[in-house]
Order: sequence, then structure tokens, then C-alpha cells
Amino acid sequence: MASLSRALRVAAAHPRQSPTRGMGPCNLSSAAGPTAEKSVPYQRTLKEGQGTSVVAQGPSRPLPSTANVVVIGGGSLGCQTLYHLAKLGMSGAVLLERERLTSGTTWHTAGLLWQLRPSDVEVELLAHTRRVVSRELEEETGLHTGWIQNGGLFIASNRQRLDEYKRLMSLGKAYGVESHVLSPAETKTLYPLMNVDDLYGTLYVPHDGTMDPAGTCTTLARAASARGAQVIENCPVTGIRVWTDDFGVRRVAGVETQHGSIQTPCVVNCAGVWASAVGRMAGVKVPLVAMHHAYVVTERIEGIQNMPNVRDHDASVYLRLQGDALSVGGYEANPIFWEEVSDKFAFGLFDLDWEVFTQHIEGAINRVPVLEKTGIKSTVCGPESFTPDHKPLMGEAPELRGFFLGCGFNSAGKVQTVLPLLFTVNVYLYL
Repeated sequence: MASLSRALRVAAAHPRQSPTRGMGPCNLSSAAGPTAEKSVPYQRTLKEGQGTSVVAQGPSRPLPSTANVVVIGGGSLGCQTLYHLAKLGMSGAVLLERERLTSGTTWHTAGLLWQLRPSDVEVELLAHTRRVVSRELEEETGLHTGWIQNGGLFIASNRQRLDEYKRLMSLGKAYGVESHVLSPAETKTLYPLMNVDDLYGTLYVPHDGTMDPAGTCTTLARAASARGAQVIENCPVTGIRVWTDDFGVRRVAGVETQHGSIQTPCVVNCAGVWASAVGRMAGVKVPLVAMHHAYVVTERIEGIQNMPNVRDHDASVYLRLQGDALSVGGYEANPIFWEEVSDKFAFGLFDLDWEVFTQHIEGAINRVPVLEKTGIKSTVCGPESFTPDHKPLMGEAPELRGFFLGCGFNSAGKVQTVLPLLFTVNVYLYL
């Protein structure tokens, strides 16, 4: 069984190679290299269970000839957008997914929800997100979203960071978000396994937590369908029809798919890392890039149960509670770009590049020393979309009337459930 410390040593001695080769059953990476696609263990159940391609079987339901709005992409943002449109009273809303719901990025996301952000708009919306996911969706559908409230802990290893967290706490009070600044001793009491020797303090938000990506999307789709919206899977979009009015203004006319066309005046691009390709179909530039984002899941850790999730911004690492284990991930200064985004990619993963991931191991071991001797159960490395200014792309594209963007959420789309409300209202009013 490979441990994080052994992975760190081998990565340093043999860059660009897997640290677990020859270590028995814990196969963390293949020799295919960091950009090779890798199937997930249950791919056969999802995609090959009946011996034929799901896409080849055609759409999950007949396509309507017309729709008031077509949402492209069945991940987190697509399902959220459809749900909010339906809740606003929009009739004739249709979601098109080229494969299965969550098959792109959403299925492998960590699902962390941190309520406090530097922007007051985001704080207000994320507080509402928590209410939707933890209570309202379950009341509407009777389905559990997989919400787990175990709290969130922000780490301050310098005075400037602690001052920043104090400002976040003040901002959160205005929106009813409970939070507490803890001393290193209080942090140790809350999280006994944490190294607090280098801390100035922490910010603890007891009502933060995590959600299950698949469970949340299923619930959103169920709630939207109950309000008259349609979810159509296995239906790849192949083109966007555009027309020019008498004033020379380009407008959306319809959506082309492999199985027919839908006449519509409004399209919402929620295709995630594939949003640029959808934009090109309509002549719209979508400024985002696809990158590899990775985390590892550890073996069981005694005493970790019920601990809060941890975010160490200075070390650029996060620790997500996963039952009696931790998911360890972060954001690199030298990320790997997915240069050629494949339109065939679904429920897949890349091989993890341990040379790039090394910095997260160091930060995680420093924060929770028991990780140094903890085994690695599995690795996850999948595509995420990022924008140049680290802000989401939302609203109507200036080049094309009726073409809305809901993408580029910089690895936070899964938890920002209500952010699409900002532009779904605009879609609703536009029509």
C-alpha cells in the first residue's frame, strides 16, 4: 500500500512516473502518461452494460420541435439552470445532454461548499445554495441530495490571512452565516489531528459541508421535470442555427442535434469544458481553458470522523472529509492543460501526474501529519474549466442575442447552485 510520504519520495526521485508501480494492488496510475484518458471502475455499468453504445441508441426521449429555451449540458450548471427556469414558471424548457447527466466534470467533483467568499453577492447566493441543497430540494422531491454538514475550517498561517478571514466573518454576519475565529489552541481542540504550531488562527464555519454530485443533479432534474421541463440525454448538439434581423442583429434560431433540430430563440451554454466548442457553433468566443484537476482519497484514518473540511489557501490545498478518510487536493501554479478537448470523453479520468501533485502532498502532511503514514486508496484526475480572471462566464453573449453563458466556474460550479439564478432571470425576462 502506497502512502503519501512514499509517493512524495518517489515523485522527487523519478519525475513524471507513477509512485505505485510495483507496489501491489493499489494501482494509482498507469504508464500511459499524464494526458491519457482512463476509465472509471463503473464505466461498464454506465456505458457498456447492454453491449452497445448508449449514444447509438438515440435520445432518451423524443425531441420537441420547438422550445422556449434549450440548455446545453447536463452537468451541475445545466441541471441548476433548468431547475431555476422551471421554478420561475418558464414553460417549454429543454435540457440536452450529449451522454448521461454528470458525465463530464460533475461526477468526479469534490462537492465542497464554503459559504464565505470575498464578494457579498457570492456570500448571499451561497447561503441560499445551502438552503436549497440541504432542505428545499428534499422537500420538493423527497430525494436526498447527499448533503453532509460537517463544517468548514479556513487555515491562517500568517497575520494577513487571519485579517482577511476576520473580514469574511464580518461580511458573513450581514447575511446570517455563522462563523468563528479560533485560536490555535481552540483549533486543536476542534481538530485534534491538525498541526497548529505554525498557525495564527482559523476561521470555522459550522454550517459548511459537502454534497453528492450525482445525487444533487438527479434531484435538480427531478424537480425541474415535475414543473414541466424536459431532460433529454444521449443527444449531442451539432450546431446552433443563427439568423440576422432587419437591424443587422444576430439572433439564435434553433439547435441542431444528431437526432433532429429544435426551433428556439434562446440557448444557455452550460457545457463546462466543452463550452468553447458550443460557442464556436454559434460564432461566440468563450474564454475558458480546460485543465487537469486532481485529488487522492486516503485509506481509513482513525479519529478523522466528523472533522470539518479544511482549506489552506497559503498551501493551496484542501482536505475533504470522506467518511473515515480524507480527499486531498489543491490548485497548482503549474497546471496541466487539456489541449485537445475530446467530444467523446464521458465518465473518464486522466492519469495523475505526481510531479505536479507533489506540492499538495507536502502541504497536506504539514497540516495533518498522520497523512505521512496513511495509505492512498485511489486517485481522481479529471477535467475542470477555468477563466482568465477566475470569474464565471454568465449572461448573454454580446455577439449573439439569445445566446447565454453559464460556464467557467473555476472548479466551483458544483456548489454554487443558485448562481445561475442571476442569468436565468435574464433569460426569463428576455422571452
